[in-house]
Amino acid sequence: MHLTEIAVDKHLLNYDSMLVYTYFKGHTSGGFGGSLKNICIGVASGQVGNRQIHGEGWSKGPLFLERMVESGKGIAAHFGQRITYINVMKNLSVDCDCDAHGQPPSMPDIGIVASTDILAVDKACVNLVYAHPGSQKRAQVERIESRTGLRQLEYMKTLGMSNDQYELITV
Repeated sequence: MHLTEIAVDKHLLNYDSMLVYTYFKGHTSGGFGGSLKNICIGVASGQVGNRQIHGEGWSKGPLFLERMVESGKGIAAHFGQRITYINVMKNLSVDCDCDAHGQPPSMPDIGIVASTDILAVDKACVNLVYAHPGSQKRAQVERIESRTGLRQLEYMKTLGMSNDQYELITV
């Protein structure tokens, strides 16, 4: 493990549950941004927490992804069974909305995936991208793979965060 603690806003401790509402998309550093990226980067305390995750020099790659997972594990563990994840797969772009000059959407809307299991919800979204018919997925898949984004899912499983088995139920 790289992180033993993560800096978060002190008010986070005032809450006993969390609803994680995420716009699932590509990401320049993580390959994709799902619920994990949302809770680890989104909940980390400003510069201090983000520097803990990125490391000195705001690194990318597998080490960054592992720190991201470790941070997310801490947040998820704090809330335990009192956390729910919703990933919206709409206007999928290879870039995060944090990029002021990001690429326009390259895939059509897929839908909404929800779970109380962070690994299952993010893995289902990645699998839906890969399963999309035709060439529209090419940019998303290339972004995920060129940034070793699947390491997020592998490391969540390695750390025993949750279950990578899921059943999609259409409503």
